[in-house]
Amino acid sequence: MRSTVVVIGGGQAGLSAAYHLKRRGFASALSHPDAERTFVVLDAEPAAGGAWRHRWESLRMATVNGIFDLPGFPKPPIDPDEPSRTAVPRYFAGFEHHAGLPILRPVTVTAVRRADADPDGDLLVESSHGTWRTRAVINATGTWTNPVRPHYPGQDTFAGLQAHTRDYVSADQFAGQRVAVVGGGISALQQLEEISRVATTFWYTRREPFFRDGGFNPEVEGREIIAKVTADVEAGRPTGSVVSYTGLAWTPYALAARDRGALQRRPMFTAIEPGGIREADGTFTPVDAILWATGFKAALTHLDALGLRNDQGGIRTTGTQVAGEPRVHLIGFGPSQSTVGANRAGRAAVTTLVRYLNATTSTVDSNNAGHTPYSRDTFQPAQEASATATP
Repeated sequence: MRSTVVVIGGGQAGLSAAYHLKRRGFASALSHPDAERTFVVLDAEPAAGGAWRHRWESLRMATVNGIFDLPGFPKPPIDPDEPSRTAVPRYFAGFEHHAGLPILRPVTVTAVRRADADPDGDLLVESSHGTWRTRAVINATGTWTNPVRPHYPGQDTFAGLQAHTRDYVSADQFAGQRVAVVGGGISALQQLEEISRVATTFWYTRREPFFRDGGFNPEVEGREIIAKVTADVEAGRPTGSVVSYTGLAWTPYALAARDRGALQRRPMFTAIEPGGIREADGTFTPVDAILWATGFKAALTHLDALGLRNDQGGIRTTGTQVAGEPRVHLIGFGPSQSTVGANRAGRAAVTTLVRYLNATTSTVDSNNAGHTPYSRDTFQPAQEASATATP
């Protein structure tokens, strides 16, 4: 099977990229495989919605941080009391139908490899649906399938329930229990607030939580945060959690948890024992359950064969393009993890890839005779690179 571009992942970032590929004239690799330029989206989920399909049942639309409109398809009115796990997938499904996108699901991508040593040659995308040969990959796999699960001494001996945010359904599963909630992010705070209504909770974080005073202006604080994350990924540094850049806000659920006395943060414990946890000061706290609300990292193991990571464990990018590998773009990654960022990254990746494909195709067609060399950093003719900015 062949496709000029393969998009991996069908969440907001992947849908945005697919939309812009179609707008730029790429045809469906499923229905028009012989077209000059084609694309396909490989999504591991059985239906539309990406990771939103798995959010806990009690997470309502009024509580989520906001869903930015997909390109050319404004959100319809949504009941703020509707679970996000049903409202967002329904919206995504409507967009897919409206845009007419070539999406294959459920398809799990297991590896992406270089077909040969040619730096502008094809890539091979190995999947549960077979192997796709492609000129470029836009990776939009998000983080949901790569939960962070810290390890502490004695963890395997714990007699109670251990769950991760990824497994969380509702506070009912912890009713009447003594529950250790571990994590200092937004999901941890939301789940701590819910569980503290029906259980005795103990909140543990590695660092003292920082709550922002005042509001959050996307044009001021938002731009500053994006600049910090962008600097990290462009330097090849592994990015931290979202909250490590943004801090926590005094949302209604945070205020409710505070008023209930649930925001009494404790430093991380030193060990786990069958009946509870050993505190940093050496005392013992009995607990019935531990909820690891410890976040997620980018799900990129299928790209390991390309050797994109540096010695720090990060992947250096310029915009959405992986430094040194112009055939691979990462979206919904680093500064584009937000829904508005994912939309913009999808468009940016397509714009850059079209330039790259135009340049490399022209080079091949002319057999390098009389053709202006292109810059691998900008994918533009070399004499224009200083005057033309990549959007």
